[in-house]
Amino acid sequence: MSLPEIQRFASCTCGWLQVRCEGEPVRVSMCHCADCQRRTGSVFSIAAFFRREAVKVAHGKSKNFIRNSAVGTQVLFHFCPDCGSTLYWEPERMPDLIGVAVGGFADPTFPKPEQSVWTANKHAWLDLPDDVAAHDMMPPPREPSTS
Repeated sequence: MSLPEIQRFASCTCGWLQVRCEGEPVRVSMCHCADCQRRTGSVFSIAAFFRREAVKVAHGKSKNFIRNSAVGTQVLFHFCPDCGSTLYWEPERMPDLIGVAVGGFADPTFPKPEQSVWTANKHAWLDLPDDVAAHDMMPPPREPSTS
């Protein structure tokens, strides 16, 4: 008998928009770009990237906003039409993945970021953990592992 697949649920602030994510994230990434700072109202964002087929809307319907990313490709953001929380997004540069806001899981045991991107925009007072790979800008996309 195989073990059940891990399922996690993320939701917006009011709880109306929810997504179900199956399995472990392909990667967890911290971003310091100015756009993520503005989007979150914080000094960075943390995203869990899951395979597209592993993310399903469990409740609600999102509104969308498209913007160009710092590398020039588009990102389609999905946010709650009631509370305005951005819950997940579809990055054109990684068409097989969907990013989900780690804060939406509200789970202190969620895996930590493995990388930090756009550290050229990082606030000087913020110290990164030694075991998190730091990139001044955005590294090239890598192929998701098949494991």
